[in-house]
Amino acid sequence: MTPERNNRLTAVLEKRQPNLTVVLENITDPHNISAIMRTCDAVGIQEIFILNNKIPRHKKWGAKSSSSAAKWLTIHQFEDAGTCFTAIRKKYNKIFTTHLSNDAVSIYEINFDDSVALVFGNEHSGVSEDIVAMADGNFLIPQVGIIKSLNVSVACAVCIYEAYRQKKIAGHYQKPSLPALQMAELRAQWGFFEED
Repeated sequence: MTPERNNRLTAVLEKRQPNLTVVLENITDPHNISAIMRTCDAVGIQEIFILNNKIPRHKKWGAKSSSSAAKWLTIHQFEDAGTCFTAIRKKYNKIFTTHLSNDAVSIYEINFDDSVALVFGNEHSGVSEDIVAMADGNFLIPQVGIIKSLNVSVACAVCIYEAYRQKKIAGHYQKPSLPALQMAELRAQWGFFEED
């Protein structure tokens, strides 16, 4: 590995945010998943969780949408919701779902200084009631138009860029946050990938 490449990978790894993740429940279009992966990489999210308990497991993602972002992320796939959420709870303090309900708060009211997982649901039916019941709360993206929904990849981008904004103000990107062992493992893994 060249010194320039090592420096580039180190700079990216030092901005990774281990206390922020995205959970995707039964997203049917792999291009939506790929677009979300690209945005996750852009804001320093390292791992994402993909739950497919009502649709078949995805075998690949849309390369054009992701710009190969999948190879830079740690992707956890599950077919069982309980197992998925047990894994999430081991790492994240709060789980919030995108769900239009009376108790839903604006995405701008969530405190991203905490360790947070954001759940986004199926393109047609949203987050299922089963998953809503497993979460700590619900959030929405304020809208004033006629159509009260956004494409899931757009919704995810809006939300995690709000997380990025808060975390940047709080100084989360100014010092490395990944555990040293994980950083070393990722650097070794990434060193085998070709430059984009």
